[in-house]
Amino acid sequence: MPKFHPKTLSESDKSRLIEMAWEDRTPFDAIEQSFGLLESQVIQLMRHELKRSSFEMWRKRVTGRATKHVALRSELVNRAYCPTQYKNK
Repeated sequence: MPKFHPKTLSESDKSRLIEMAWEDRTPFDAIEQSFGLLESQVIQLMRHELKRSSFEMWRKRVTGRATKHVALRSELVNRAYCPTQYKNK
């Protein structure tokens, strides 16, 4: 696996990527499609960008979570986020 350097992303891309990684319903496959980063590279970025305690909390949260891994998802879930998530307020 090639070493990923977080500096290759703009600050806004980094921010969006971190937001997607924290979202329960956004699978790593969607992140790979949007940013071209494998799950292991997302983990590397999160380790680099978050405080240690935040990173550890995030890792506990996503490890084995069915919604973060398309292969573990129910076939009934065919979207990456809640339909009301990005509505204007």
